[in-house]
Amino acid sequence: MSQSSPTNQTSAVTGDATASPAAQASGTPVASRHTPPQRPIGRIPITGVSPVVEAGAFPMKSVVDEEIVIGASVFREGHDAVNANVVLTDPSGGEHVVPMTLVNAGLMRWEATVAADRMGSWSYRVEGWSDPYGTWEHDATIKVNAGVDVELMLEEGARVLERALGVPGRSRAGRELIESGIATLRDVNRTAADRLAGGTSPAVRRELTLVPLRDYVTESPTYGWLVERERALFGSWYEFFPRSEGCYFDEEAGAWVSGTLRTAAKRLQAVSDMGFDVIYLTPVHPIGKTNRKGPNNTLNAGPDDPGSPYAIGSPDGGHDAIEPSLGTFEDFDYFVSEAHRLGLEVALDIALQCSPDHPWVTSHPEWFTTRADGTIAYAENPPKKYQDIYPLNFDNDPAGIYAEVRRVIQVWIDHGVRIFRVDNPHTKPVEFWQWIIADVAQDYPDVIWLAEAFTKPPMMAALAKAGFQQSYTYYAWRNTKEDLSEYMKELTEVSAPYMRPSFWPTTHDILTPYMQYGGPTAWKLRAALAATLVPTYGIYAGYELLEAVPRPGVEEQIDNEKYQFKNRKWEEYGPGGEFEGRLWMADYLGKLNQIRYEHPSLHWLRNYTEHPTDDDAVFCFSKRRVIAGHEDTLIIVANTDPHSMRGTWVHLDVEALGLAPGQAFIAKDLITESEWVWGADNFVRLGVDWEPVHIISVRRF
Repeated sequence: MSQSSPTNQTSAVTGDATASPAAQASGTPVASRHTPPQRPIGRIPITGVSPVVEAGAFPMKSVVDEEIVIGASVFREGHDAVNANVVLTDPSGGEHVVPMTLVNAGLMRWEATVAADRMGSWSYRVEGWSDPYGTWEHDATIKVNAGVDVELMLEEGARVLERALGVPGRSRAGRELIESGIATLRDVNRTAADRLAGGTSPAVRRELTLVPLRDYVTESPTYGWLVERERALFGSWYEFFPRSEGCYFDEEAGAWVSGTLRTAAKRLQAVSDMGFDVIYLTPVHPIGKTNRKGPNNTLNAGPDDPGSPYAIGSPDGGHDAIEPSLGTFEDFDYFVSEAHRLGLEVALDIALQCSPDHPWVTSHPEWFTTRADGTIAYAENPPKKYQDIYPLNFDNDPAGIYAEVRRVIQVWIDHGVRIFRVDNPHTKPVEFWQWIIADVAQDYPDVIWLAEAFTKPPMMAALAKAGFQQSYTYYAWRNTKEDLSEYMKELTEVSAPYMRPSFWPTTHDILTPYMQYGGPTAWKLRAALAATLVPTYGIYAGYELLEAVPRPGVEEQIDNEKYQFKNRKWEEYGPGGEFEGRLWMADYLGKLNQIRYEHPSLHWLRNYTEHPTDDDAVFCFSKRRVIAGHEDTLIIVANTDPHSMRGTWVHLDVEALGLAPGQAFIAKDLITESEWVWGADNFVRLGVDWEPVHIISVRRF
């Protein structure tokens, strides 16, 4: 076998006939054609850019004016200085440069806090560069002060500044400042220290930060950034079944009379008075009769039982129609207009499933799963069975189902709905949600989707990444200090770039043992934590009455509204009513919502800081936000044990509160109006004999 030439040896090693001439001539190995392609590292390496969702496959999310910290490691070989900035590209294509700050020299970690001033599809990238001025300033300061190479260093500084004069974007004032620095550096009639100061003054540094001299500029990949309206992040939701609002039992007829959209509209004033801003309706569509469920999910429904509103579809229509007992589209429009008049947005429950009586079952039987015996499969979540519901099978005719659901959503958009709470989205293809959310957003970017997916974390994360603006969470089951601490770390750090959590203490499907047996203390505690831990939280009707009786064997209410009417007789809790003064939680919820709206620190998620306590049941955290120089800082201390009083020490990180070490402040409890002088270490006492939660505002002396 003949010996290969050096060039052939290189080719044999690399397996790359297109290797550069320099690489071939030097024999430098380059990547094999069998090696997966790699992105060039660039002259100035930029690594670990954050936040980035799935390597940039999905955009990070924020709302208008929400502050986001963008970080990256930027460095180079040797000892020359580097610098970095973030370039934001707005929806119109305009670029905005934000300088980054070195926050960890050991890790070469750079950060910048950014915010978007309008909705739309933004993007961002990090730029790193070699910093000739920074390199010279560092070296010259050391050498001139040591008397080493003084004239050489001063002349090199003058030449660096001369280069800086030519950087585009330099103002006239900036040029004059730099020219003065050059003249000073070369003024042999001054001392070396004065000459150096002329080139390194704070004013010169600021100018070189504003319009820097950059060598070997390297860019990171560009990453997507979706900016949405504030309601996508912040809001207080109130849920009710419209048929229960205004329903009553007709003694003469011996049957229930359903509430309507018109009678439900009468309840909106009370919801608005409590400070809620989203009214969430369970499905309002026609309800099927085949296999209709009776009270408490029984199979023996009577002729007057209303059935589950989640068993959608009858001869009166499907998802694009209204249950006749609730009214008409004219009534729905009236409800929406009344809500808007009172400052409420309407959220509608979208449940993509069908009663056996749904028109789709006849017109599109291929949209369902047919079993071996020829019957259509009903919904099951063993051991639970939903004989009154047929799930859609998106694999049989995806194009047909996609188009029809998009048409249905448009019906409700046309009637004023801009928020959709989606029932069980994890039982439908994630790619469907990605498509429909994006398709709707093209014409209606203000539409918000809430994913009701109590399922495995990867699916919950995938739905959020695919486009859902908000997500239900495991909050109802995170009750201890340890649970809350761990969960909030995940929500505010790991998943915050793509998932916005919504906290609900109870729902029409969920009544945990904690709420069943915790008494009024638990109900106050869980509402207060939901309202302060995250920007969006929700309350299910009846929370005001502490409805805590479970259906045996399950974590949900007895006499569940999903299967029957519930007349709460709200009028009896008003002046002169039988239960006057016993609307226990309404005032408390109103106070929580007032606090939320008066304190913008609670409108954000990522500004969360936890503080240690000496008691494993006492949980403490703070939220801080500065707007136009105005500080808003809150401290929340909660006793998570609803059955006992707890006294313990709370140890505050005062710097995280915007205070100097050792600085005292006025602590005002916004629930009780009590005030104390607090510092870093404070004793608290909370529990069943008093309030379970402090919500404390921080005021400087």
